[in-house]
Amino acid sequence: MTLTVASSEFNTKIGNGRTCACAGTRQTSSHSANGTMRSSMGALVRNPKAWVALLCLLPLLRLVGLGFSGELGANPIEFITRSTGTWTLVGLLVTLSVTPLRRLTGRADLVRYRRMLGLFVFFYACLHFVTYVWLDQFFDPAAIARDIVKRPFITVGFTAFVLLLPLAVTSTHTMMRRLGRRWQQLHRLVYVIALLGVIHFLWLVKKDLTEPLIFGAVLALLLTLRLPWGVALLQAVRSRFASAKS
Repeated sequence: MTLTVASSEFNTKIGNGRTCACAGTRQTSSHSANGTMRSSMGALVRNPKAWVALLCLLPLLRLVGLGFSGELGANPIEFITRSTGTWTLVGLLVTLSVTPLRRLTGRADLVRYRRMLGLFVFFYACLHFVTYVWLDQFFDPAAIARDIVKRPFITVGFTAFVLLLPLAVTSTHTMMRRLGRRWQQLHRLVYVIALLGVIHFLWLVKKDLTEPLIFGAVLALLLTLRLPWGVALLQAVRSRFASAKS
């Protein structure tokens, strides 16, 4: 009887010990997982590229929110088409502003964001094109072909989209190494694409030309700052600010 009781107490202690050990292991694993999650979140918060990507996604999130709340206006298709087209142009101008800003501020790290910005331009251009092909033309090849031929602003916009395709395909580091100097020559098409985009917008708008003209003025400024005297102007402004700080 005594042996039985002692054995029972011994087994209970072993069971409790195992339970405590398992609980301790679970707590350690939980703390480790929480620590890893906090570390990952901290790295994400400290990553500027993540914030830039989030900013680039805001127009899409806004569009989705307006869609769910039924606030796309009387003509939702036109609203979506206009919105995605506008943000494509905005993205193009922001991408083209990277080089002047780098020359003005001396921050070479700004170039790191240019490829991502360019890919978001292509993303919104695809949304713009898909909205037109799907919601406006219902995937009717004959109607799309007639539109491209008969309506000049569609012709210009379609040309700009086609020119964007090789830039997106060759945006990887592997393609940069493979193409060498030809990569830079190919990606100079972005100037033509931006100009065609502004013309597309200008010909689309029938009454108030204020917005497309603003886009055109910004594009003209950005292209001017790439000319030799524009580069010299940026360097002079940077030198003046540097001397003022010292």
